[in-house]
Amino acid sequence: MQIVIGFIGVFAIAAFGFMSDNIGTPTVVESVDLERYMGTWYAVASVPTTFERACVRGTTAVYELLEDGKVQVTNTCYRDDGSEFQAVGRAWIPNRNEPAKLKVSFVSLLGWWLFPGDYWILELDPNYRFAVVGHPKRQYGWILSRTPTLPEVTLQGIFDRLEDAGYSRAQFRRIDQTIPAGS
Repeated sequence: MQIVIGFIGVFAIAAFGFMSDNIGTPTVVESVDLERYMGTWYAVASVPTTFERACVRGTTAVYELLEDGKVQVTNTCYRDDGSEFQAVGRAWIPNRNEPAKLKVSFVSLLGWWLFPGDYWILELDPNYRFAVVGHPKRQYGWILSRTPTLPEVTLQGIFDRLEDAGYSRAQFRRIDQTIPAGS
């Protein structure tokens, strides 16, 4: 009996791994008006990246379109001790036929932006009130809003669509947008 249960468990794990590998890459939006996308976005929820794990509140991204067509990215957040952390980088569209698939780097050396990561816009509100950003392998993701919070019904709808796209709701951590006193 234990052998059968063990076999079923191994089979289930293997099947899940096979299915998750065959989900394919997430679908991105067809078009993005970069000028409308610029400005301040609040991170309402995220699949934290390594550098975000120390961030506990007040996470924002400010995008500024530069003369060369690239985007200056300024990410800001607050740590447990109330200190501010900021990372400045560049984003660009490597293929103009896929405007929702950007690259972003926070490592600059002699004017070159190294080790870029994928920044895919998976969903974008028609009025640019919220955006959902992800990664082709679902290693990270963000739910961004022009306001510090989104209505719960809107957020739950986004989580439902993210699950349909192969993300797990459990991957995402909600972000408190209150700024520490004295900051």
